[in-house]
Amino acid sequence: MTPDQTESVYEALARAIDRAAPEPPEQVLARLCLLLARALDDPAQVDKAIEAALRAPPGPDGGR
Repeated sequence: MTPDQTESVYEALARAIDRAAPEPPEQVLARLCLLLARALDDPAQVDKAIEAALRAPPGPDGGR
């Protein structure tokens, strides 16, 4: 994804979390992660993404 696309996804996610209130953001994010993992259909890639998420600094660039 381009930086602009990444920023757009980040903003859409932030809006979705706001709309889901009072549901905890963690539940929304967990469901999203599972949906994306299922769409990716590659457990090894999902594991790599989880590890990358743990190392990435916070922010819209996702550590890229």
